[in-house]
Amino acid sequence: MEKAYRPALIFLLMALYLTGCVRLAIQFSSDLIINLSQAIFEECDPELAKASLPSDLKLMEGLLKNDPENRQILIMLCMGFTGYSMLFVEEEDQDRASLLYLRARDYGLRAAGLGSAGINASIYDREAFQNKIEGIGKEEIEALFWTTMAWNLWINLNLDKPVALSQLNSAQFCLNRVMDIDPEFFYGAPYVLMGTILAAKPAMMGGNESMAREYFEKAMDLSQGRFLLTRYFFARYYAVRTQDKALFLKLTTDTDIAPSDEFKDVCLLNMVMKEKIRHLRKMDKDLFL
Repeated sequence: MEKAYRPALIFLLMALYLTGCVRLAIQFSSDLIINLSQAIFEECDPELAKASLPSDLKLMEGLLKNDPENRQILIMLCMGFTGYSMLFVEEEDQDRASLLYLRARDYGLRAAGLGSAGINASIYDREAFQNKIEGIGKEEIEALFWTTMAWNLWINLNLDKPVALSQLNSAQFCLNRVMDIDPEFFYGAPYVLMGTILAAKPAMMGGNESMAREYFEKAMDLSQGRFLLTRYFFARYYAVRTQDKALFLKLTTDTDIAPSDEFKDVCLLNMVMKEKIRHLRKMDKDLFL
């Protein structure tokens, strides 16, 4: 969607909301909702995105109240809260980021038709949840991927809490299913997430540094290193973890010359990740012994 049309869309949806016609309108305007999410990811000005995302997300939550089962809105909310927390909140306020990741996860579970069964730690509920996951096909990959992303990022921030550890298996099962369906989805982000988890876990809990590197390298190959989220996660969660300074410097050195807008559909991610990589590089003396 062209930026010039975005305010008009928001005004139209607000007007429909106030007149009580929004539920009917949403049912016939799924393309508009999809385009709004695309406009967010295509935004190349991080400050503009940071300022506008909260109001966009609240607008979507208002629309959802009028159509609680609208999968497209649920998916957008899952994507939006995950992206907002990862890009703009996590480094400044991890407690707030955790709450936003949980919010995103819950919207994603609803979008994928999974409810909250996997959140409960009981064996019975985990088995029921896994059976539902096994029934998810390629048409549900978007909802399942963003649910998995939010869930695992929340766990990664709360590995010292029993409640997070109790959900590791369910979140891992979601990621395994994403890998079965399409590991190259979203420029290989499932590879990135798998590499991050394997690098973060101790060996006794299933961690595997060599496998983690393989997954990161697969993701790097898919975009030739130009999807900068891969570089950032590879450097932060693998190179630092394994104290591989040579790899860290390689991943963070030539990022400045990489065009952030080469992949138009993830321009926002690339712009923010470029800044995060630049900041990470400045911390190398503190990160390596």
